[in-house]
Amino acid sequence: MEPLLTASLVSTVPKSEVPVPQTGLRERGNSPWLGGESVPSAAFVTYQSLERGLTPFWQMPGAALAPATTASAFMDWAVHLLASPAKQWEIAQYGVEQWLRAWHAIGSGAEAAQAMPQDKRFVDPAWHERPFGAMAQVFLLQEQWWQRATTGVPGTTQHHEQMVSFAARQWLDMVAPSNFIATNPVVQRRTVQEGGANLMRGLVHAAEDAWHEAADLPPVGAEAFEVGRDVAITPGRVVLRNRLMELIQYTPTTRTVHAQPVLIVPAWIMKYYILDLSPGNSLIKHLVDSGFTVFAISWKNPDRDDRDLGMDAYADLGVRAALQAIGSIVPGAKVHAAGYCLGGTLLATVAAALGRSGDSPLQTLTLLAAQTDFTEPGELALFIDEGQVAFLENLMAQRGYLDKRQMASTFQMLRSNDLIWSYRLHNRLLGERQPVSDLMAWNADGTRLPSRMHIEYLRGMFLRNALARGEWEVDGQPVSLGDIRVPIFNVGTVQDHVAPWRSVFKLHALTDADQTFVLTAGGHNVGIVNPPGGAKSSYRMRDWHAGDRRLRPDEWIEATPSVPGSWWTAWVKWLGGHSKRRVAPPAMGAPAAGLAPRDAAPGTYVRQR
Repeated sequence: MEPLLTASLVSTVPKSEVPVPQTGLRERGNSPWLGGESVPSAAFVTYQSLERGLTPFWQMPGAALAPATTASAFMDWAVHLLASPAKQWEIAQYGVEQWLRAWHAIGSGAEAAQAMPQDKRFVDPAWHERPFGAMAQVFLLQEQWWQRATTGVPGTTQHHEQMVSFAARQWLDMVAPSNFIATNPVVQRRTVQEGGANLMRGLVHAAEDAWHEAADLPPVGAEAFEVGRDVAITPGRVVLRNRLMELIQYTPTTRTVHAQPVLIVPAWIMKYYILDLSPGNSLIKHLVDSGFTVFAISWKNPDRDDRDLGMDAYADLGVRAALQAIGSIVPGAKVHAAGYCLGGTLLATVAAALGRSGDSPLQTLTLLAAQTDFTEPGELALFIDEGQVAFLENLMAQRGYLDKRQMASTFQMLRSNDLIWSYRLHNRLLGERQPVSDLMAWNADGTRLPSRMHIEYLRGMFLRNALARGEWEVDGQPVSLGDIRVPIFNVGTVQDHVAPWRSVFKLHALTDADQTFVLTAGGHNVGIVNPPGGAKSSYRMRDWHAGDRRLRPDEWIEATPSVPGSWWTAWVKWLGGHSKRRVAPPAMGAPAAGLAPRDAAPGTYVRQR
């Protein structure tokens, strides 16, 4: 298959020693461009190389949004709004109604608008006193008006409408009365009580944060969670290392183990130890203590020399290499393979290819907050269209990778109220350093993405939905998720902004394999890192078999009762039910097969910055 980067990018970088591409997208015509029908001219290739050479001078470092994409969304909305008197009249009338409600609230002290359940900015009783209650009410009514004004404009594309509505929320979050001393009664009360000491602490906190950001250091407090000392401490050894990953085999803690081992395939947009945090928060330790032989992939943090690594490399040097090694360490045993987020999407493509061959080494397949159909990928799709992908190509051309700061800024915008403004309120205005948890420390330990892989993934999955449409290729042939025949345990999380559970649920329609779908409380990370014993933990679980009626998501919710507890317990029971017998633990590694035990877990790749 032809390389999936543009000709100019390939011509300006040194060749990397990577396997011949085997995983990717079916080409259209003779064009190596994904989604393109014509080959770029030599002049264009030359000028594009020059353009990308100038990129650092005209693009802000850390930028996450393409200016052209943002401007086109605004223009689409504005032009169609100007062309629709009906919509103008509607929002004008609604504006008058909102101002009348505001005047009534100001005069009577009554509440004319309610904040969303997840909005905690105005929960303090001081926000119900004058004049602060009126400020909060005016703000909430403004939010409602802007929501009406940015949606339902005839002629505006859905993508642009969502972008404009999202941008309006960002601006409103920034100017909320809770963000300023003069309009926040809680801050004023604290300032009077402490004689301004809270604001002095806030200045110190701001200086510390600025220094850590400029020096690319972990946030203050994260030093309490050192990898290999406080987190990622489940005992084990690295049994395989290649240029892309280390395979860790964990030391058993039970006298016997299930005959079928477990392979964990994390996403490479995160370090693997999100699944091996502190001992009480470690899914890997939970599996080991439950009698499973566990292997986990720890991905290398790529640099500019890895720019040509694509999805094919992650499949071959990652999942396939791991399965081959496990086959040597535990001969004859099939594998319970589990993939998280992007790792789950990759694992699904490999599982489909293995199912197509008719000789799959998999016993079961578990997908954790992993999408296989990208028709409704949630708010993350706001940042992904052709213009945005072209912007990212230029951004990555110099370095050869997407920096972790670009990813961090994108995810922060998805939850700006919680991750930006609430943080600043507590740290800068109230002078409170919120304690750092193991999950928060992990979240700050970011990774990079190779340019080729990132563009393949965005264009192939998000823009073309190639996997669900049967257009994603492995070994030169398109794969079908319908070829997955092993039982599937599929987990979605209720508040997921990265892989919305309704999107994860779509796997029901893509394969006839037996499926157990679990919907757990929490978000993309907290919902998965959900150990037993949590007071608020709950989940819903239902099995589906070929021939059963496929329920729509809302039907599934209504028909599936909530169960208190952690889905970890249900998964371990499910894995045990799909395992055959207990055996003595296998030896560590397989020296005769070139898999001698190496460094102690967590290995070396996880420590790369």
